[in-house]
Amino acid sequence: MNAIPAHLDHLVLATPDLAATVADFARRTGVAPASGGAHVGRGTRNYLVSLGGSSYLEIIGPDPEQSEPDGPRPFAVDVLASARTVTWAISPPDLDAAVETARARGYDPGSIRPMSRRRPDGTLLEWRLTDGDTQHPSGLVPFLIDWGSSVHPTATGLPVTPLLELSASAPVPDEIRPLLSAVDVELALSEGPLGLTFTLDTPRGPVTFG
Repeated sequence: MNAIPAHLDHLVLATPDLAATVADFARRTGVAPASGGAHVGRGTRNYLVSLGGSSYLEIIGPDPEQSEPDGPRPFAVDVLASARTVTWAISPPDLDAAVETARARGYDPGSIRPMSRRRPDGTLLEWRLTDGDTQHPSGLVPFLIDWGSSVHPTATGLPVTPLLELSASAPVPDEIRPLLSAVDVELALSEGPLGLTFTLDTPRGPVTFG
């Protein structure tokens, strides 16, 4: 099994304190993440690092410049005690077809809905992704994303820390494996506490985040 899943789009490192987590990432790796932009109305903003190729790491947390959103912030950042890798995303060749295939195989990855944010230079990015209560709550099964005609985040000159490995653990791995197969992905999965772990190649050597 490959250490890096096919069609990997990005990993999501969520945090209750965005500034502190970005600073910690820079301290540990020697690479400073780039500002991504704000999710207006959602109460979050992100910082990005390329993982090599067309994959990237998203560090996301509360945006102190926004007022409190009407509902919970994405990725449960409101209730996290510390930074954690909460989920990941793949970009299949055909998002709509991938959703239909997954449903035919017994797993509903959620409805497809549009999202957007503005980069610091004012450029509007628009994409579609799967989201909803039918997604597996573990975060181990990736959500699906399609950037359409928008410039992909990795094409904007991000700092780079190549991804060496992505793995996961779950109390009952056999409950997760069929769901991964439903969305056509492979992930190194072992028995253990629920979690995602990734290792980066950095100027300070390999660094692992959980």
